[in-house]
Amino acid sequence: MELNHMSPSPTPPTPTTDGDEPCMIDVTDMAINSVLLLICFCGLMGNGAVIRLVCSLIRRNPITNYILNLTAINFSFLLIMATLSLLYMMENAFCSAVVPLMYQSSLFLLPLLSYNMGMYLLTAISIERCMSILCPLWHRCRRPQHLSAVVCALLWALSITFVAAMASLCTWHDHEHCQRALISMYVLNFFIFAPAMVISNGILFFKVLCGSRRHQPKRLYIVIFLTVLFFLIFGVPLSIWSFLQQFSYTVVPNQVVFLLACINSSINPFIYFLVGSCQRRCSLVSLQVAFQRVFEEPEDNTARSNDTTMDTLAPAS
Repeated sequence: MELNHMSPSPTPPTPTTDGDEPCMIDVTDMAINSVLLLICFCGLMGNGAVIRLVCSLIRRNPITNYILNLTAINFSFLLIMATLSLLYMMENAFCSAVVPLMYQSSLFLLPLLSYNMGMYLLTAISIERCMSILCPLWHRCRRPQHLSAVVCALLWALSITFVAAMASLCTWHDHEHCQRALISMYVLNFFIFAPAMVISNGILFFKVLCGSRRHQPKRLYIVIFLTVLFFLIFGVPLSIWSFLQQFSYTVVPNQVVFLLACINSSINPFIYFLVGSCQRRCSLVSLQVAFQRVFEEPEDNTARSNDTTMDTLAPAS
């Protein structure tokens, strides 16, 4: 089950002896995939709750548009990884392929779409909030009304274009063309999106840390900082591992990096809840209240500065 070294688990076991003796089952792989399934289940529950809150219970604003797209991407990534893990465990147990080889390449491109889109959205969120600090007047009064929706649509188009190109080159062309396309995608991610995300998030962090403005939406900035930080810790290793795989260089087992990626996609709802729950005295509140404290805070603060801004920021489309 490999697509240019992008699969979440090694090739399923095959019988090692002739006759009717059963094949060997990799207990370690089964254990790791079981843990991965548990993480995916928790992440699906948390991200599903966030999607429900954003769609039905929370006032929509530009930042929640990004959060909704990011949460949907994390949900889809976890769903895909859970499905692939189940398929691998079945292949491991029955010592035979469950999914025909011709369809496996397409399956393993789906996590790539979700992963890239998650990185692009985090970059957009970081730049958006950085601009709100560096250019507050523009952000309050001249920011295009549907900017977040347009940015999300463009990022979706970019990510889908990348994956479609990967699917075409890796399915119908030789390995060299596929490898070049993958390397080009990783170079774009490493040298354009990742630096922009880190630099804008760093500026945002230091501006908030050193600033004297009283009505800054600090909960939101803490959430963005922690989300980017955990992405760098748990999400980036998958890109690094996949890039090195193009040169046949392996540092850690593939199960480890996919496990870390699943943790990254599962942890955001818990960040929203913990940051939104803490005031001067930390107390547990409902997920809806915690979510409102984090993501409706910018609207309230902006209203204090400019009453007319609500007409600009309120639309959700």
